[in-house]
Order: sequence, then C-alpha cells, then structure tokens
Amino acid sequence: MQLTLLVPELVWPEPDDCQTLDTLACGALNTLIARSRFTRRPPQSLEATLTDACGLPAGAPYAALRCFGESTPAVDITNDAYWICADPVHLRFLQERLILADSSCLGIELDEAHAIADELNRQFSEIGTFHVASAERWYLQLSSATDLGEFDVPPLSAIAGRSVERQLPATPQMRGLRQWLNEAQMVLHGHPVNAARDDSGRMPINSLWLWGGGRLPQQLPRPFDSLWSALPLAVGLGRAAGIPTRAVPPDAATFLASVGRSAPGSRHLVLLEDLLGPVQYENGDGYRSALQKLENDWFAPLRQALTRGPLKQLRLESSTAYGALCWQSTPVEQWKLWRRTQPLATVAQNLAKVNPIRASA
Repeated sequence: MQLTLLVPELVWPEPDDCQTLDTLACGALNTLIARSRFTRRPPQSLEATLTDACGLPAGAPYAALRCFGESTPAVDITNDAYWICADPVHLRFLQERLILADSSCLGIELDEAHAIADELNRQFSEIGTFHVASAERWYLQLSSATDLGEFDVPPLSAIAGRSVERQLPATPQMRGLRQWLNEAQMVLHGHPVNAARDDSGRMPINSLWLWGGGRLPQQLPRPFDSLWSALPLAVGLGRAAGIPTRAVPPDAATFLASVGRSAPGSRHLVLLEDLLGPVQYENGDGYRSALQKLENDWFAPLRQALTRGPLKQLRLESSTAYGALCWQSTPVEQWKLWRRTQPLATVAQNLAKVNPIRASA
C-alpha cells in the first residue's frame, strides 16, 4: 500500500521564531523526515500541490473542479461554462500595505451571502451569474464563449492574511473583468448587509477574490484508489477522475483499518489541513497545538506502519514558504538508523539558508 500525505504549511515559515519552533515534541515526524529522500520545488499553493499529485498540469481550473465538489452544487457544472471562484474577502490597509482577510475571519451568514449575490446578479447580469455554494465559497459563471487566457491569480489559501499587490493580472483579456471588479466593490460598499455589519462591529465584505478560472475538464487521470478530504476541490477532483472520496478519518489508525483490505499495490491520498489556518494568520500557539496533534494521531502511527505494517511507501508533501517540499520513504529507509534526526527548528533554518524567504512571504 502506498500513501501520499498532503500537509500544507508543515514547516513554520519563520525559521528564527524560537518561541514557536523550539521544544516541539515531534520525534516521529523528525525521524520520517531524516530517513526519507527529499526533493524541493519552487513555492506553490495547496491547490497546485493537490492538483499536481492528481496528475493535472499547472493552471488547473480550480473553480470548476471546486464547484463540482460542493456538497450541494447550485447548478450543473458539467456544461461548458467558464467558472471563477468569487470568494468574499475584506481588504484593509495596514502600515501602507493592503492586507486580505478571508471568510474565516468574517463570520458570514448564509442569508448575507445570498443577499449580496442577488444584488450582484441584478447589477451585472451581462457579466454572468453568481452562485453561492456556502457562506464562504461563491462562484461566478461566465458565458461559454468567454476566454480570459491564462488566469494567473493566486488561490485564496496562498494570499489570506498576507499583503495583496494586485487582484487581477494586467492582461488585455482581464481588462473588462478588472473594470467590473471595481464596480462590484462600489456595490459592496453601499450594500445594506455591509451597513449592518459595520453597525454591529463586524468587518464588511468589501471585495471578492477572483481566482481559479477555467472549464471543467472532460477527462482526468486516476492516480489514486481513494482520496480522503472534505475540501471541495479535492472532492471535485475525485468525482471528475472517478476516485472514491471520503472524509478524513480522525487518525491514521482509523485510516489504516479502513484500507486494510486494499490490494497490496493500492494508492491513497490523504489531505490534512490542520496547519494551514495557524500559518496564514501567524498563530504560533495554534500551529504548535495542531502539529502536536498530527504527531500523535498521524505521524507516529504512520511511521510504525511503515516500519512494521502494511505501508510500503509514504510520500509526505507540503506547500510551504520554503517551497513545495516532499519526503518519500520506504520501510528499508526507515531502518537506516545512521541518518540522524534534527529538530524541526533546524530543518526550517537549513531550508531558509538554501532559499531565503522574502520578508513579505
């Protein structure tokens, strides 16, 4: 059995943050890392790492795939429409930088989302149609004739909590969409929902993050026998590729019991998002707590399964500020006792020396 374990933001992005990194008790993770073959690629988002693992080329149509994975799709996504994620956000200036807060900070109610989407549909019906899949995830369905070229906008997961330099590329194809976004921001500014949010001391929804544009692919590769995630993009990938997709179990023991009768050569992918939020919003205590839980619930039992049990290959992948990191190991490699383990703080410092992190990352 082979397992690909995706853990975005596995390594804290501030290598000299002793308060967060020092004294982390993650012996199983440290050993897995030390006794694995390590590769690193340029930094990329969680979404790009996930679609890469599933065999899709760069620039995958995240919006169409994510919409396809929603538990209650608003429309038939299998048509030839062009889809964009139009997620609600709050933009504010902080020390001369424009900082983005995503829906995890906004506490959006579903009726608020529908009220704003209804108004956008009334004002901009010529652009396309807005769909609300949840209070946090909105979509813009453009006409089938639309061609926006390369939609080079970072996913929301890569920009949340960070400074924003631009919202849309300055390409000729994007000119109309950029103009529309400016007009949409004016509508949001004057909407009664935001007036009520202001009155109650809540951050207004003053912009949309438009990303992931494209059409649903007609055919996808099937690199895994099961995919474990509740992330709508992952669910959509599974559905489009015909891969059984399930919710992430509480721990590795439950996962291993669930796939215990799989064929010896079966391949599985599990996505664990526990560290993403704490890193996005610089919550060191939250990161430490989440990493300790992953150590106890996943890394320790998976290392044991790799050395003594049914697991024949473990591929640990992580999208981080240091790059797209990958550690791949087999039972034989885990018994190479001469490979000395290092604290995660040392791992972070070594990664930063090879490829220093920009201050804005």
